[in-house]
Amino acid sequence: MADLPRTIITYGTFDMFHIGHLRLFKRMRELADRVIVGVSTDEFNALKGKQALMPYAERHEIVEALKYVDLVIPESSWEQKVEDIHHHKVDVFVMGSDWRGEFDYLGDLCEVVYLDRTLGVSSTELRGALDKFVSSELDVANTLELLRAIHRGLN
Repeated sequence: MADLPRTIITYGTFDMFHIGHLRLFKRMRELADRVIVGVSTDEFNALKGKQALMPYAERHEIVEALKYVDLVIPESSWEQKVEDIHHHKVDVFVMGSDWRGEFDYLGDLCEVVYLDRTLGVSSTELRGALDKFVSSELDVANTLELLRAIHRGLN
């Protein structure tokens, strides 16, 4: 008997799209025939205390363009996961291993899988590196402005 088609779902902001995200979607495709990705809306991110670098429409468009993804839906609340699992007939719910245990309650509705994250890359690390870079650039700009002011004062 052939394996029945399976549907898999995950959620995220995907504001700093990187190789780890792509590998996540590829791994999801290996586990199921249909891949659904919930992209957090700007409003939901605000409720979570996050601000994405790109607006929802652009993040949605990027994820939707990937060959591993069949459907992109807006993630508007924590509670919608149960409804989405029923509505889309989801067989597998996937999140990164940093969320381990947080969504075990969905195990009554479908299989819950926590995948290991790609080593050496994460949106949090990229955001931190960007903050350091911007901070350094601002320090350099402020120092240059101070030197220019001192130079003008000496002339």
